[in-house]
Amino acid sequence: MKILHIINNLATGGAEKLILETIPLLKKKGIEVDLLVLDANDYPYMQQLKALNCCAIFSLGKGSLYNPLYIFKIIPYLSKYDLIHVHLFPTQYWAVFAKIFSFSKTKLIFTEHNTSNRRMQNSLFKPIELFVYSFYTKIVCITNEVKEALELHTRFNSKKFEVISNGVNLEVIKFAERLEKKEIHQSLHSADALIMHVAGFRVQKDQKTVIRAMAHLENYVKLLFVGDGVLRQECEALVHELGLQERVLFLGVRTDVSRLLKSVEISVVSSHWEGFGLAAVEGMAVGKPVIASNVEGLCGVVNGAGILFEKGNEIELAEKIKALLSDEKYYEKVGRACLERAKEYDIIFMVDQHVELYKNLCLK
Repeated sequence: MKILHIINNLATGGAEKLILETIPLLKKKGIEVDLLVLDANDYPYMQQLKALNCCAIFSLGKGSLYNPLYIFKIIPYLSKYDLIHVHLFPTQYWAVFAKIFSFSKTKLIFTEHNTSNRRMQNSLFKPIELFVYSFYTKIVCITNEVKEALELHTRFNSKKFEVISNGVNLEVIKFAERLEKKEIHQSLHSADALIMHVAGFRVQKDQKTVIRAMAHLENYVKLLFVGDGVLRQECEALVHELGLQERVLFLGVRTDVSRLLKSVEISVVSSHWEGFGLAAVEGMAVGKPVIASNVEGLCGVVNGAGILFEKGNEIELAEKIKALLSDEKYYEKVGRACLERAKEYDIIFMVDQHVELYKNLCLK
């Protein structure tokens, strides 16, 4: 059984990290799996996957992801595999059009990583979305909320959808070594309370609410941003505007996120929407409190273990942080609950479900 995963690139992101972590585990399960990326840039996750030497990696160029010529570049790969597993837009479109133009019989699987799809809300795009989705034999939904949202928008038979929750590599996190605060950044001190936010800088992730919350917290509380993206400069400007330059650090893209998570006091996930919230589970897996916005995709993962706040409400977020840092017993209680919740999302469960799905589709 030969599987090809196709994704835009291996830049930082939840879907990209899952590719990095699941391909080696699929290989251990006896699945022959390769990777095709549209964007050939040598991002850190790409470097890590290459170092593992566990699969063939093909790339199609370094131009815009929205170039329709990718359709024709994908076509030669379709006949070489039993299944094609696709992730993210616009690869979602290009793979389908490649199948149509080549009259390929190879089955396509698509993983929907978000509950919110702005194209589906757009009257111009919705018919195209429905057309594209119809060519996927199975659509993997990372939560029940994602499945319900897609069923509502597409009206497809529920058998087309398969719920497979995302997972985190608990073994990697368990054995990660914490960093001293001075190792993270020279300006930090052992008495500092560190808050960490891991995400690309884009509207969905709402780093600005976390920055504004910092203005309501004491000076010993410091904020670490891990990631990069189009809105980073805007966020840096807001930090300067609020006079928080000494308390907010932009660490950029890091490959030692597990070590950083073990070294901070609290993880915050402030998204306006999420499909699953991988960063929240990773934060919980180190046994530290996680505070997340009360939105679909995060609520189901965090509620009853970590702490929820109203999205965009920096005052409430600041109060939740204060409550944790001022009460050691409460802090430890939330941390223990987060660790237990994370155990439900071991990546091994996710990989086993994917293997079963692949086998079932290949037999049909």
